[in-house]
Amino acid sequence: MNDSRLLTPVVDDDGAPFWEYAAQGELRIQACAAPGCGELRFPPRPCCPHCQSFDSEWRRMSGKGRIWSYVLPHPPLLPAYAAQAPYNAVVVELADAPHIRLVGNVVTRPDAALDSVDPARLRIGARVQVAFTEGADGVTAPRWLLERS
Repeated sequence: MNDSRLLTPVVDDDGAPFWEYAAQGELRIQACAAPGCGELRFPPRPCCPHCQSFDSEWRRMSGKGRIWSYVLPHPPLLPAYAAQAPYNAVVVELADAPHIRLVGNVVTRPDAALDSVDPARLRIGARVQVAFTEGADGVTAPRWLLERS
């Protein structure tokens, strides 16, 4: 769907590496690089909230997680999404870092429409795997695929 009225990620200086790694098909999360700390943080920011260090690195995640929460907007909050309703918006808790949660959509394949998954298949705790797709804005964003149980 090529529609300028769709929500697009805001790429700022702190988060730019997240989007650059996504374009390479990697899910990476910012971590404190200070000796003895190493805490992961999301959203990305310049200073570690645990030790106040400005040193950081980007750690590769497995891309596995579970649905922590989800919603099916009825009606869609933005008119540009009406044609894809009912679609899902999920919060995914990462398996590698349970305190890190990302927002996205569960789809049947990376480039599928937002309404490609039957809402009846969504469950809190359902296992998901990250997939990436390039949007009309040129930014590659993570989406989520249900793992087969």
